[in-house]
Amino acid sequence: SHERTAWGSSGGIIHACNLRAARERTQMKELIELVSKKLVEHPEDVQVRVIEGDRGQSYELRVHPDDMGRVIGKNGRVAKAVRTLVGSAAAKLDVRATLEIVE
Repeated sequence: SHERTAWGSSGGIIHACNLRAARERTQMKELIELVSKKLVEHPEDVQVRVIEGDRGQSYELRVHPDDMGRVIGKNGRVAKAVRTLVGSAAAKLDVRATLEIVE
């Protein structure tokens, strides 16, 4: 058929959307890793896992057990600040994202 869009065929639009989503996941993951590695004593143990859900992406952050207090902070202030940063970045990318800090 001769129907084409800026991306080529309709399959191209789907492919472009998948690429955009993958790029957004990578950017969010890298942001969480960057911030977390600056907070901890054992940056080599920082792990971020992306979980796709019905309502957007969820990111699981794992750190060395000795660093949990650094990532959570007094009364959860550091964790709240990191979650706010993730939420702001997600809003800019027009996606939904949550951060879970797991042991």
